[in-house]
Amino acid sequence: AGPGQVAMYAGLQELGVANGEDLKETLTNCTEPLKAIEQFQTENGVLLPSLQSALPFLDLHGTPRLEFHQSVFDELREKLLERVSAIALEGKVEERYKKLEDLLEKSFSLVKMPSIQPVVMCVMKHLPKVPEKKLKLVMADKDLYKACAVEVKRQIWQDNQALFGDEVSPLLKQYILEKENILFSNDISVLHNFFSPSPKTRRQGEVVQKLTQMIGKNVKLYDMVLQFLRTLFLRTRNVHYCTLRAELLMSLHDLEISEICTVDPCHKFTWCLDACIREKFVDNKRARELQGFLDGVKKGQEQVLGDLSMILCDPFAINTLALSTIRHLQDLVGQDTLPRESPDLLLLLRMLSLGQGAWDMIDSQVFKEPKMEAELITKFLPMLMSFVVDDHTFNVDQKLPSEEKGPIPYPSTIPEAFTKFLQENRIACEVGLYYILHITKQRNKNAFLRLLPALVETFSDLAFSDIFLHLLTGNLTLLGDEFALEEFCTTLFDGFFLTACSRKENVHRHVLRLLLHLHHKVAPAKLESLQKALEPTKQSGEAVKELYNQLTEKLELRKPSPAEVTETPSMELPLPTVPTPASR
Repeated sequence: AGPGQVAMYAGLQELGVANGEDLKETLTNCTEPLKAIEQFQTENGVLLPSLQSALPFLDLHGTPRLEFHQSVFDELREKLLERVSAIALEGKVEERYKKLEDLLEKSFSLVKMPSIQPVVMCVMKHLPKVPEKKLKLVMADKDLYKACAVEVKRQIWQDNQALFGDEVSPLLKQYILEKENILFSNDISVLHNFFSPSPKTRRQGEVVQKLTQMIGKNVKLYDMVLQFLRTLFLRTRNVHYCTLRAELLMSLHDLEISEICTVDPCHKFTWCLDACIREKFVDNKRARELQGFLDGVKKGQEQVLGDLSMILCDPFAINTLALSTIRHLQDLVGQDTLPRESPDLLLLLRMLSLGQGAWDMIDSQVFKEPKMEAELITKFLPMLMSFVVDDHTFNVDQKLPSEEKGPIPYPSTIPEAFTKFLQENRIACEVGLYYILHITKQRNKNAFLRLLPALVETFSDLAFSDIFLHLLTGNLTLLGDEFALEEFCTTLFDGFFLTACSRKENVHRHVLRLLLHLHHKVAPAKLESLQKALEPTKQSGEAVKELYNQLTEKLELRKPSPAEVTETPSMELPLPTVPTPASR
C-alpha cells in the first residue's frame, strides 16, 4: 500500500476496526483465499440481517460492492454531520459539550482518514474549547491545520501570536497595495477619486472582510490585529494602516459584535466620525458629540488618546476635517467673523491636530493632546480668508465698467508668512493644501498660479505626498484648456512638479499620469521639452518606465505621418486666391 492507501485507513487499527493491512495479512496466511474473503466480508460488512438477501440482488445488476458501501458510508456521514450540528444547539450547555467531547475522543484517531476527517473537523468546530492536546496535534500537522475550520484556528491563534501574524501579514500587504494602486490609477477624474467610495462600501473590501471573519468575536485576536497595525504604522508611517484600524472596528460594528465593540474605547467616537466621513462634512450636532468624547477622556485613561489619534489620522478622516475647515472659513468670510470666534472651527483644528500628531504620540507614548499654536488661528487662517476676499474683490472689479485706469490686475504676490507657515506648521500646511485643491476645483486659475509657488517647500514635503498629488491631478483636469498656455505650464511643471521629480519617484509617476490624460491639451513645443525632462533614468523604477513608454506610444500616434507633412503646403497655396467676404 502506498502513502495514499495508508492515509485512507489511518487510525482504524486503534479502534479495533480491520483495514486493508489486515486483509492483506489474512490472504497471505490462508489456504483458501475465496473463503477467507467471504469471511472478511461477513465480519466487516454492514451487519443488517435484511441486507444479506438484498446484496446478491445488487450483484445481479452488476453494482460493485464498493459502490454500495461507499453510498451507504456517504449517507451515514451526512446524517452524522447533521447530528453533530444539532447536538451543538440542544440541551444544557455542559451536557451538549460533554457529548461532543466524547465524540471527539472516539473519532480523533481517524482525523487523517480523508473520508472521516470532515466529521472530526465538524465536532471540533462546534466545541468552544478544543482540548489543548488535540489543538497541538492539529497545529503540528500542516494538512490538518489547513483543513480545520476558522473557529478552531481562532483557538490556536489566540495563544500563538507568531502563527496568527503569519496569517494576517499577507492580508495587510495586500491592503496597502490596493490603496496605492488606487492612488496611482491611470483613471484621473475629479468625480471618482480615492475618497469617493463610502465607508460602508470600503468595509466590504476583501481584506477587511477576511480579517473580520478571522477575528470573529475573539477580543484577544482583535487586540493582536490592532497591535500589528500600531507596530506597522510606527515602522512605516503609512497612514493606510490607520484607515484599516477604523474600517475593522466599523465592520465589527456592522455585524453587531458587541463582545468587541463594547470593549473598544474608540467605538462610539469612530461611529460618529464614520457618519461625518459618509457626508464628507462635520455638522454642528456631530461636532458637539465628537467634542464630548474628547473632553470626556478621564485622568488615568489618557492612553485612549493614542487610539483616537490613530482613528483621526485615517486619510478619510483628515479629508473630511480639512474639507469642513475650508467650508467654515468661507462661511466666516460671509459672516464677518474671525476664526478665533468660531468654536466649531477650533474643534476641527483640534481634531486635525490630534490626527496629525498620531505618529509622535504613539512613538513617544506621551498621551496628551498636541498644543495648538495661537498664530495658526490668529494669523494663518485670517490670511487664507484674505485670499477668499481677494477673489471676491477681483470678481466684482471685473464686472465694473472699466475707467481710464484699465482693469485691476489679479494680486500676484503671496505673503512671505504664508510660505513660512506651509513650511513650518503641519496643520497650516494641511489646510493650505486643501485650500489649493478647493480653488483648483473651482477652476480659479489666477488663485492657483498665485499660490502654487508656495508648495515647492512644505512641511515634511506634504505637497509631494501621494494623496495630495492624486487629488490635485484629478482637479487639474478641470483646468484642461489652460495647458495650452505657456505661463500656466511653466508655473505648474517647471515651477512645481519638476523641482521634485528627480528626487521623488512618486512625483515622477503622478506627472506622467497627468500627461497621459491631458497630453493632447499641451502645446507641442512644451510637450516635447516635458518628454525630455521626464525621461526615466537608470535608477527609475518599473512603474515610471512603464508610464513613460505608454506616454511615448500615445505621442507617436499623434504625430502626423511624413506623407501628410509634405502635402500640407501644396493644399494651402490656392487658398489666398479665393475672395473672402471681407475683401469684396
